[in-house]
Amino acid sequence: MKSLEEKIKALSKFGTATIHEAIGREGNLPMQIKALNQSMRLCGPAYPVKLKPFNNILLHRAYAYSPTGSIIVADCQGGYEGGYWGDMLTLGSMQQGVKGLVIDGCVRDAEDIEKLGFPVFCRGLSILGTGKDGAGTLNETITIGKVKIAPGDIIVGDRDGVVVVPADRIDEAIEKSIAREEKEENVRRQLREGKNSLEIYGWGEKYGFETRRKN
Repeated sequence: MKSLEEKIKALSKFGTATIHEAIGREGNLPMQIKALNQSMRLCGPAYPVKLKPFNNILLHRAYAYSPTGSIIVADCQGGYEGGYWGDMLTLGSMQQGVKGLVIDGCVRDAEDIEKLGFPVFCRGLSILGTGKDGAGTLNETITIGKVKIAPGDIIVGDRDGVVVVPADRIDEAIEKSIAREEKEENVRRQLREGKNSLEIYGWGEKYGFETRRKN
Protein backbone atom coordinates (compact mmCIF):
# COMPACT_ATOMS: atom_id res chain seq x y z
CA MET A 1 0.00 0.00 0.00
CA LYS A 2 1.35 3.39 -0.95
CA SER A 3 2.03 5.99 1.72
CA LEU A 4 0.22 9.32 1.73
CA GLU A 5 3.43 10.99 0.58
CA GLU A 6 3.61 8.63 -2.41
CA LYS A 7 -0.04 9.28 -3.25
CA ILE A 8 0.46 13.04 -3.10
CA LYS A 9 3.45 12.73 -5.41
CA ALA A 10 1.38 10.67 -7.85
CA LEU A 11 -1.51 13.14 -7.76
CA SER A 12 0.82 16.10 -8.29
CA LYS A 13 1.64 14.84 -11.79
CA PHE A 14 -1.84 15.75 -13.03
CA GLY A 15 -3.22 19.16 -13.88
CA THR A 16 -6.02 20.65 -11.83
CA ALA A 17 -8.46 20.50 -14.75
CA THR A 18 -7.80 16.79 -15.22
CA ILE A 19 -8.33 16.07 -11.52
CA HIS A 20 -11.47 18.22 -11.40
CA GLU A 21 -13.00 16.31 -14.30
CA ALA A 22 -11.85 12.96 -12.91
CA ILE A 23 -13.66 13.39 -9.59
CA GLY A 24 -16.93 14.43 -11.20
CA ARG A 25 -16.35 18.14 -11.79
CA GLU A 26 -16.16 18.81 -8.08
CA GLY A 27 -13.74 20.58 -5.76
CA ASN A 28 -12.94 23.65 -7.86
CA LEU A 29 -12.29 26.80 -5.83
CA PRO A 30 -13.49 30.19 -7.17
CA MET A 31 -11.79 31.08 -10.45
CA GLN A 32 -10.50 34.34 -8.95
CA ILE A 33 -8.03 32.38 -6.81
CA LYS A 34 -4.93 32.02 -8.97
CA ALA A 35 -1.19 31.49 -8.59
CA LEU A 36 0.81 34.57 -7.61
CA ASN A 37 3.25 33.50 -10.31
CA GLN A 38 2.11 31.37 -13.25
CA SER A 39 4.87 28.82 -12.65
CA MET A 40 3.77 28.05 -9.08
CA ARG A 41 2.34 24.63 -8.30
CA LEU A 42 1.34 22.91 -5.08
CA CYS A 43 -0.03 19.60 -3.90
CA GLY A 44 -0.46 18.61 -0.29
CA PRO A 45 -2.74 18.23 2.73
CA ALA A 46 -4.86 21.17 3.86
CA TYR A 47 -4.54 22.98 7.15
CA PRO A 48 -7.76 25.06 7.07
CA VAL A 49 -8.04 28.46 8.74
CA LYS A 50 -11.07 30.73 9.10
CA LEU A 51 -10.12 34.36 9.72
CA LYS A 52 -12.05 37.31 11.00
CA PRO A 53 -12.12 39.66 8.00
CA PHE A 54 -9.09 41.98 7.84
CA ASN A 55 -7.29 40.17 10.68
CA ASN A 56 -4.43 37.74 10.23
CA ILE A 57 -3.05 36.58 13.58
CA LEU A 58 -4.50 33.11 12.99
CA LEU A 59 -2.19 32.78 9.98
CA HIS A 60 0.77 33.30 12.32
CA ARG A 61 -0.61 30.58 14.59
CA ALA A 62 -1.36 28.33 11.62
CA TYR A 63 2.20 28.12 10.35
CA ALA A 64 3.48 27.60 13.89
CA TYR A 65 1.05 24.74 14.60
CA SER A 66 0.53 22.99 11.25
CA PRO A 67 2.24 19.66 10.46
CA THR A 68 5.26 19.70 8.20
CA GLY A 69 4.22 19.54 4.56
CA SER A 70 0.88 21.27 5.10
CA ILE A 71 -0.77 23.78 2.81
CA ILE A 72 -2.48 26.57 4.71
CA VAL A 73 -5.93 27.25 3.26
CA ALA A 74 -7.55 30.44 4.51
CA ASP A 75 -11.15 31.64 4.38
CA CYS A 76 -11.28 35.42 4.91
CA GLN A 77 -15.08 35.42 5.18
CA GLY A 78 -15.54 37.97 2.44
CA GLY A 79 -12.83 40.42 3.47
CA TYR A 80 -11.10 39.92 0.15
CA GLU A 81 -9.17 43.19 -0.06
CA GLY A 82 -6.93 42.82 2.98
CA GLY A 83 -3.24 42.10 2.47
CA TYR A 84 -3.25 39.16 4.86
CA TRP A 85 0.10 37.60 3.96
CA GLY A 86 3.56 38.95 3.18
CA ASP A 87 7.24 38.15 3.17
CA MET A 88 7.56 37.61 6.94
CA LEU A 89 4.78 35.04 7.06
CA THR A 90 6.29 33.40 4.02
CA LEU A 91 9.75 33.11 5.54
CA GLY A 92 8.41 31.87 8.86
CA SER A 93 6.22 29.29 7.14
CA MET A 94 9.06 27.97 5.02
CA GLN A 95 11.22 27.50 8.09
CA GLN A 96 8.46 25.44 9.70
CA GLY A 97 7.97 23.21 6.66
CA VAL A 98 4.73 24.67 5.29
CA LYS A 99 4.53 23.96 1.56
CA GLY A 100 2.18 26.67 0.34
CA LEU A 101 -0.77 28.98 0.86
CA VAL A 102 -4.23 29.16 -0.67
CA ILE A 103 -6.19 32.20 0.49
CA ASP A 104 -9.59 33.54 -0.49
CA GLY A 105 -8.22 37.04 -0.19
CA CYS A 106 -5.17 39.10 -1.08
CA VAL A 107 -1.48 39.14 -0.20
CA ARG A 108 1.33 41.67 -0.43
CA ASP A 109 5.14 41.71 -0.77
CA ALA A 110 4.65 39.76 -3.99
CA GLU A 111 8.17 40.25 -5.32
CA ASP A 112 9.76 38.94 -2.12
CA ILE A 113 7.40 35.95 -2.00
CA GLU A 114 8.30 35.06 -5.58
CA LYS A 115 12.02 35.33 -4.82
CA LEU A 116 11.57 32.94 -1.90
CA GLY A 117 9.86 30.45 -4.22
CA PHE A 118 6.89 29.85 -1.94
CA PRO A 119 3.68 28.83 -3.76
CA VAL A 120 0.84 31.27 -3.07
CA PHE A 121 -2.63 31.15 -4.60
CA CYS A 122 -4.77 34.20 -3.90
CA ARG A 123 -7.38 36.61 -5.28
CA GLY A 124 -4.85 39.34 -5.92
CA LEU A 125 -2.52 41.87 -4.33
CA SER A 126 -3.39 44.50 -1.72
CA ILE A 127 -1.25 46.77 0.44
CA LEU A 128 -4.07 47.10 2.99
CA GLY A 129 -2.78 46.04 6.40
CA THR A 130 -4.63 43.73 8.78
CA GLY A 131 -5.34 43.63 12.52
CA LYS A 132 -4.73 40.95 15.14
CA ASP A 133 -8.20 39.90 16.29
CA GLY A 134 -7.94 36.14 16.83
CA ALA A 135 -11.58 35.24 16.21
CA GLY A 136 -11.95 32.29 13.87
CA THR A 137 -10.93 28.65 13.71
CA LEU A 138 -7.79 26.58 13.18
CA ASN A 139 -7.69 23.15 11.57
CA GLU A 140 -11.47 22.84 11.30
CA THR A 141 -13.58 22.46 8.17
CA ILE A 142 -14.08 25.67 6.20
CA THR A 143 -15.97 26.55 3.04
CA ILE A 144 -14.56 28.55 0.14
CA GLY A 145 -17.01 29.22 -2.64
CA LYS A 146 -19.14 26.09 -2.69
CA VAL A 147 -16.34 23.74 -1.61
CA LYS A 148 -15.90 22.36 1.88
CA ILE A 149 -12.27 21.87 2.90
CA ALA A 150 -11.55 19.56 5.82
CA PRO A 151 -8.20 19.06 7.56
CA GLY A 152 -6.10 16.68 5.49
CA ASP A 153 -8.00 17.11 2.22
CA ILE A 154 -5.57 17.31 -0.67
CA ILE A 155 -5.07 20.70 -2.29
CA VAL A 156 -3.75 20.83 -5.85
CA GLY A 157 -2.92 24.12 -7.54
CA ASP A 158 -1.44 25.13 -10.88
CA ARG A 159 -1.78 27.92 -13.43
CA ASP A 160 -5.41 26.98 -14.15
CA GLY A 161 -6.61 27.21 -10.55
CA VAL A 162 -7.11 25.15 -7.40
CA VAL A 163 -8.97 21.88 -6.83
CA VAL A 164 -9.73 20.14 -3.53
CA VAL A 165 -9.68 16.34 -3.34
CA PRO A 166 -11.34 14.89 -0.22
CA ALA A 167 -8.85 12.82 1.75
CA ASP A 168 -10.90 9.65 1.30
CA ARG A 169 -10.99 10.10 -2.50
CA ILE A 170 -7.29 10.44 -3.27
CA ASP A 171 -6.97 6.89 -4.63
CA GLU A 172 -10.03 7.43 -6.80
CA ALA A 173 -8.67 10.75 -8.03
CA ILE A 174 -5.37 9.17 -9.07
CA GLU A 175 -7.01 6.18 -10.76
CA LYS A 176 -9.53 8.26 -12.68
CA SER A 177 -6.96 10.89 -13.62
CA ILE A 178 -4.77 8.19 -15.14
CA ALA A 179 -7.75 6.87 -17.08
CA ARG A 180 -8.67 10.35 -18.27
CA GLU A 181 -5.12 11.08 -19.42
CA GLU A 182 -5.04 7.81 -21.37
CA LYS A 183 -8.38 8.62 -23.00
CA GLU A 184 -7.25 12.12 -23.92
CA GLU A 185 -4.00 10.84 -25.39
CA ASN A 186 -6.06 8.57 -27.64
CA VAL A 187 -8.03 11.62 -28.77
CA ARG A 188 -4.80 13.54 -29.43
CA ARG A 189 -3.55 10.65 -31.55
CA GLN A 190 -6.69 10.75 -33.67
CA LEU A 191 -6.47 14.54 -34.03
CA ARG A 192 -2.89 14.16 -35.29
CA GLU A 193 -4.17 11.63 -37.80
CA GLY A 194 -6.54 14.24 -39.21
CA LYS A 195 -9.84 13.46 -37.54
CA ASN A 196 -11.80 16.25 -35.87
CA SER A 197 -13.58 16.22 -32.53
CA LEU A 198 -17.04 16.00 -34.12
CA GLU A 199 -15.97 12.67 -35.63
CA ILE A 200 -14.02 11.37 -32.66
CA TYR A 201 -16.77 11.94 -30.11
CA GLY A 202 -19.62 11.13 -32.46
CA TRP A 203 -21.16 14.56 -32.00
CA GLY A 204 -21.84 14.97 -35.69
CA GLU A 205 -24.11 11.96 -35.74
CA LYS A 206 -25.60 12.64 -32.30
CA TYR A 207 -26.54 16.27 -32.97
CA GLY A 208 -27.03 16.12 -36.73
CA PHE A 209 -23.97 18.22 -37.61
CA GLU A 210 -21.91 17.94 -40.75
CA THR A 211 -18.54 16.67 -39.60
CA ARG A 212 -16.60 18.31 -42.44
CA ARG A 213 -16.88 21.61 -44.24
CA LYS A 214 -18.43 21.43 -47.65
CA ASN A 215 -16.01 22.46 -50.40
